[in-house]
Amino acid sequence: MAGSPDHKQDEECHGGTIVHFQSYLHGGTSSLLSTLIVFPVYKTVFRQQIHNVLVHQAVGQLYKEGPAKLYRGVAPPLLMRTLNGTLLFGLQDTLLCQLSLTSQNIIPADALPALAGFGAGIVEAVVFTPFERVQNVLQNGHNDHQLPSLKSVLVRLKAQGMALGYYRAFLPITARNALGSSLYFGLKEPICVIVAGQGLSPLASSFISGTLTSMATSLTLYPLSVLVANMQAQVGRETDGVMACWRMLWKSRHRNVALLYRGGSLVILRSCITWGITTAIYDRQAKRAS
Repeated sequence: MAGSPDHKQDEECHGGTIVHFQSYLHGGTSSLLSTLIVFPVYKTVFRQQIHNVLVHQAVGQLYKEGPAKLYRGVAPPLLMRTLNGTLLFGLQDTLLCQLSLTSQNIIPADALPALAGFGAGIVEAVVFTPFERVQNVLQNGHNDHQLPSLKSVLVRLKAQGMALGYYRAFLPITARNALGSSLYFGLKEPICVIVAGQGLSPLASSFISGTLTSMATSLTLYPLSVLVANMQAQVGRETDGVMACWRMLWKSRHRNVALLYRGGSLVILRSCITWGITTAIYDRQAKRAS
C-alpha cells in the first residue's frame, strides 16, 4: 500500500545518504544538550554507586567539594554522549534500513527497530568503553590525589594495556548497551503512538515516550551499571574478572537487592530528564527534516 509504514520506510531507505546523515546529526545534537543539563544528577548517582551512600550524603560530598569541582569530569561524558548519540541514532537508522531491505518476510517488521538497536548497542560498546572508563576514574573522589588531571588518567590507563586499562568491564558494558538500545528503540515508537492517542502534542508525546522507555530500561539494567562503575572507578586493582567483581559487589551490598539498587530513584530522575529531552529533540528535528 502506498501510504503504509513499510512503504514509507522503504522510500526513506532508498533516499540514501541524506536521510542517514540527518539521523547522525540529530542524534548528536539532542545528546549534547541533554548531557549538559543532567550532569550534576549523573554525578550524584555515581557517588552513590561507588561509595554506597544515601542521596543527601552524595549531595553533601559534592557540596563540600564546591562548584569548581561539580563539573570535574564533564569533558569525557560530554564528548562521549555527543558522539554516542551521533553513532547510536545514526547507526540504528542505517541498520534499520538495511534490515528492512534485506529481511522482508523473514523478520517481523515490528521487531526490526529493536534488532537494529541491538546491533547499534554492540558497536556503541566497542567505541565508547574507553570514554566511560576515563569518566569513571575522574569522577571517583578517591583518585583526586593520585590522578589529579585528565592527562594523568590517560597516561596511567595506557600503561596498563587495553584490556585492564581502557577496556576494563567491556563485557558487562556490551550486554548493558546492546540490551538497553534494543529495548529503547523497540518500545519508543509504540509508546509514543499510545501517548499521542491521548491528545497530547507530538513534542509532549516524544518526551513522555522517551521518559517511560528509558525509565524501564534503566531500572532493568541498573545492576549492570553499578557493576561497571565499581569495576572501572578503581585504578591499580583490575585483576579480578566480571564474576569475581560481581560477587564482591553483591557481598558489599549485604546480598540485599534494595542496597544494590541504591541510587535507583535518581536514575529514574536522570532517565526522565536525559532521554525525555533527547527523544523530544531528536523526534522534532527528524519531523522538521522530513
